[in-house]
Amino acid sequence: MDLQVSPVLTIPASELGWRFSRSSGPGGQHVNTTDSRVELFWNIAASPTLGEEDRELLLDHLGPRLVAGTLTVTSSEQRSQRRNRERALEKLAQLIREALAPAGPKRRPTKPTRGSKRRHRAAKKQRSDVKQQRRRPSAE
Repeated sequence: MDLQVSPVLTIPASELGWRFSRSSGPGGQHVNTTDSRVELFWNIAASPTLGEEDRELLLDHLGPRLVAGTLTVTSSEQRSQRRNRERALEKLAQLIREALAPAGPKRRPTKPTRGSKRRHRAAKKQRSDVKQQRRRPSAE
């Protein structure tokens, strides 16, 4: 089944790889006998689906999560392998959507107002006075 990330980006099922193993999650005795944990991986670096700009953007944003250009997502929250597969596909699509989303507006640097500086100094002075009162009186 193909992964529909956005209206303009669909990853064909042939580019997605699956691996299954025993889950440590919920399921009781059943979990010891079935491979319900799912690993979904997609090689971003070798994907013919992506354009060069999108590939660079994904490699840049998802860099720390990649191993040799491959993005891996795991899911073991559900008891059934089918639901874990659906959940892994959702996670992968969400990661790709967030990485391809345009960056928000830059932060405009601001300076503290004169009043906020005055209040800050007053609060520091008050705290200093409180601590001064706690000290042991001098021997004089």
